Amino acid sequence: MPSFEQYFLMNTDHVKDYVKANIHTFKNAQNITCLEIGDGNLNYVYRVLNNDTNDSVIVKQAGTTARISDEFILSTTRNKIETEALKLQHTLAPGLVPEIYLLDETMSCCVMEDLSHLTIMRTALTNFETFPKFAEHITDFMVNTLLRTSDVVLNHKDKKELVRTFINPELCEISEDLVFTEPFHNQFNRNEVTPGNEHFVQTHLYSNKELHLEVAKLKFHFMNNSQSLLHGDLHTGSIFIDQNDTEMIDPEFAFFGPMGYDIGNIMANLIFAWARGDAYQQKEFTEWVENTLFDVLDLFDTKFNKAWDEHATEVVAKNSDFKQHYLQNILKDTAGMAGLELARRIVGLAKVKDITTIEPIENRLKAERLCLRVAQTLILNPHDFSHGGDYVTALQNALQEEKND
Repeated sequence: MPSFEQYFLMNTDHVKDYVKANIHTFKNAQNITCLEIGDGNLNYVYRVLNNDTNDSVIVKQAGTTARISDEFILSTTRNKIETEALKLQHTLAPGLVPEIYLLDETMSCCVMEDLSHLTIMRTALTNFETFPKFAEHITDFMVNTLLRTSDVVLNHKDKKELVRTFINPELCEISEDLVFTEPFHNQFNRNEVTPGNEHFVQTHLYSNKELHLEVAKLKFHFMNNSQSLLHGDLHTGSIFIDQNDTEMIDPEFAFFGPMGYDIGNIMANLIFAWARGDAYQQKEFTEWVENTLFDVLDLFDTKFNKAWDEHATEVVAKNSDFKQHYLQNILKDTAGMAGLELARRIVGLAKVKDITTIEPIENRLKAERLCLRVAQTLILNPHDFSHGGDYVTALQNALQEEKND
């Protein structure tokens, strides 16, 4: 058995030994199985099961490169950032993130609660499943983790210490490139445009100077506004769910940035689900998505106002007009960031199964164009999106534009 006193990338046998050595409930286990279950772009994820007791844990380890591409050379310290984010989120939004059992900075891994009895939300949405409690749960998570890590609530010195703890330059650089730059300029030639939509992408993304200006503003806002602790990669592939529970995972991109980035990612990924539902004429499903888009933003508004009144400590923030000014800026950011997520998942390196698995190809091309039309509208006109219903209207308008073309 290795000593685990110096970093190396583990395999399934190593992970079994590691859990026996470090988790007391597995110390004397004789019948252990371990499976690598990770399907993300960055890390290695293992499920370890004691077959005699049915106890199970998840072990997540950071490698020295991203799984999506060896071009991304990464520090393994990102595992500490993710684990510390989960611990803080567990305190602020209990029951909505997995419990952490162990953080090992030497091996750049953590051991956490096994949520495999739940389903990855993206997988469920591709099968047109619906979740009536999702809007309530996701807005509870976002309001509590975002507002309560901001200067509105935290002592300013304490908040600045947290900003230092969650400085995450390598993962932020990936977002800055893949979300804010490459979808509109393709300067590294890593974009993947579906054959048949090349001209549309050229016209609406690559040659659109007005769009480029707004994207530049959003990029510099992302890099320079340390508003609150973000999950940083909050999409339906980072959510475990069933009809009663919702759990957010994988905050390895966590850092202090503009709140609208997390909220916008949720809105965009619901739009991907809607586009898939529309492609397969799943009317009941698309209606649920529309209602959820409406509920997420409007519940966020209501809960944000209530949480502000309950938790605000900053004297100058105890002003109702300032509160509305602050919230309106968040909603504006949300629209722009949602547009960025829509664009980058259609043409960029990291795509989503909601869209890539649509058949026949003509329907996929249409769904992609639909998403890009909405993306353009969100980025160019973010002030028009202060309610959930505005997103539904944008979808309907984009659908009509597609029919007219």
